[in-house]
Amino acid sequence: MTTTAVSSSFASIIKNGAELALMYAEGLVKDISPETFAHMPQPNINSAAFNLGHLSIYPDVRILGFLGREDLVKPLPYSADLFKAGAPCVGTPGAYPAKDVIVSTFFARYRAAIEALDGVSDEHFLKPNPVEGRMRELFPTIGGVVNFLFVGHTQSHLGQISVWRRVMGLGSVF
Repeated sequence: MTTTAVSSSFASIIKNGAELALMYAEGLVKDISPETFAHMPQPNINSAAFNLGHLSIYPDVRILGFLGREDLVKPLPYSADLFKAGAPCVGTPGAYPAKDVIVSTFFARYRAAIEALDGVSDEHFLKPNPVEGRMRELFPTIGGVVNFLFVGHTQSHLGQISVWRRVMGLGSVF
């Protein structure tokens, strides 16, 4: 885990948690074969491909916008509809992009979003969450929702990959 100086205490806290999540993700996916990456071992257990693909869309569709860094948004190499909230995980061979595409997109986009934390002021993180509804009720500030997306949301889906690994006969990462 690399820690670099940032200009605000909120950014530092978020960045530390985000970098830990990336370290965990690296351990989780490194020994999964490309052939089994999208396998659903039983119904209602989302594959590693689905979970990482789902996470890979959030830096560009949410996080960078919350940080005011829309200039860093890049098009994904696949449709976000495959992995958006509420999309079903499917076990059909070839339904998802290849492992290397999903994994490289996930890491590249999260690293870009982590770097975008540099220079974000505490005042920015204290602004109201612009998304109305339940998300604003749960996370009333930009800092709250950004922290959730980098840490809570990410770790939740990485935990699903950890369970998937065990069902697939792979061991613990740590």
